[in-house]
Amino acid sequence: MSAISNYLENALINAVLRNIPYTSPSAVYLALYTSDPTDANTGTEVTGGSYQRQQITFSAPSDGMVSNSNEILFPVATANWGTVTHIGILDAVTGGNLLFYGAVTTPKTISTNDQLKINTGDISITLA
Repeated sequence: MSAISNYLENALINAVLRNIPYTSPSAVYLALYTSDPTDANTGTEVTGGSYQRQQITFSAPSDGMVSNSNEILFPVATANWGTVTHIGILDAVTGGNLLFYGAVTTPKTISTNDQLKINTGDISITLA
């Protein structure tokens, strides 16, 4: 996952090149999408059926790359969530701003009673 949202692109340019401060979020959250969120966060995020974004943490960067340092376990789906094709990192558990996003390697259909688990190290973000 290396795509950066318009929001974060502007915040980073302002912070680095224009000396306009950017306050990093105290926590970031993994969201599941059934369509491409795009730089403008116009994709369709999963809703309902006990879905909730999950907090994600990252290791220290190395050569411009970080990976998730925690296992991420979404709640058991109480309704069909659809086919997850993309993920996003947002700065709030609800609402908020999309920071990074990308397509999943293998789309996954989440049906009632399914539970999605993402292992430590499975999500990487690279700035290149």
